[in-house]
Amino acid sequence: MPNQSLAISQYPQLLATKQQKLAELLAPFSAPSLEIFASEPEYYRMRAEFRIWHDQGEMYHIMFDPQTKQRYRVDHFPVASRLINRMMAAIIPLLQSIPLLAHKLFQIDYLSTRSDKIIVSLLYHKKLDEQWQQQAQILRQHLQQQGFDLQLIGRASKQKVCLEQEYIDEVLTINRRDYTYRQVENSFTQPNAGINIKMIEWALSCTADSQGDLLELYCGNGNFSVALAQNFRKVLATEIAKPSVAAAQFNIENNHIDNLQIIRMSAEEFTQAINGVRQFNRLQGIDLHDYQCETILVDPPRAGLDSETVKMVQHYPRILYISCNPHTLCDNLQTLCQSHRIERAALFDQFPYTEHMETGVFLSKNKAV
Repeated sequence: MPNQSLAISQYPQLLATKQQKLAELLAPFSAPSLEIFASEPEYYRMRAEFRIWHDQGEMYHIMFDPQTKQRYRVDHFPVASRLINRMMAAIIPLLQSIPLLAHKLFQIDYLSTRSDKIIVSLLYHKKLDEQWQQQAQILRQHLQQQGFDLQLIGRASKQKVCLEQEYIDEVLTINRRDYTYRQVENSFTQPNAGINIKMIEWALSCTADSQGDLLELYCGNGNFSVALAQNFRKVLATEIAKPSVAAAQFNIENNHIDNLQIIRMSAEEFTQAINGVRQFNRLQGIDLHDYQCETILVDPPRAGLDSETVKMVQHYPRILYISCNPHTLCDNLQTLCQSHRIERAALFDQFPYTEHMETGVFLSKNKAV
């Protein structure tokens, strides 16, 4: 973003353009008027990754222009949180003062929170030994003395070194209630915390006064299901990534949720299990027939739902679909709207100044189906 002040002034128009594009994509499905959730225009992104450039004894963050592929220096990054920007400015001089830590460092990843905690991951083209750990401890102490609540991690080929732990705990205020979410380094988390709060609150409003239970596929660390549990008798959620499942279990316990159960399964595996195609040891002790799920929440990757999962989803009276790719969402809607109608639709501007559109649709089954 070369001219940040110019970009900020253009934000309302850029958002309006997205709104028009998404409305056109959803028009064939008789979608209602879009609910629009704008992002903060700057300092909104809680994650950032930078390559590190070494130039005659100097070291700095770089990024690559998506059009020209040319690198450019980044000393301040208004897209990222203020905490990331403070860390960027603080860590480079310290790294330069500790040659062992600077040597063969090629990337730095940052994961920050609204609760003022941050993970810094240093990525290397070399093996990390005890001497590296000793120097990294010194770096961490210097940063802590500057007031940072910091977890420091080193990564190299087939190697990950955590000086203390690989996670931080975020606190999000959702409808005036605080929820703690454990976030694990190098695992998926929603990048725009402000928009994430709006997505969860929107999902809560869609499912208010719900009957029966909730099934969630692709639950991650329980981002939606932990808060949504209050709207249902019971919640059953699936996730395949082990770190995310472990984080979700912590979040369930820490937020005192007693009606939510996580299963480590992919959406495709769960579809096979619910259809009786395969049996899974992971489901031992869990009676799927004990759940009367009348609502299903899906938040799939960019590829959308596979055809068998779409068919399975159609069995539920209400569908809450969060999509990071409106084109694959529309592909799925070609099938879903044969049995359901869109009651509500929303645009969540997770990534300002890009063409990316995070979308939410809430569907109810047609009475004749």
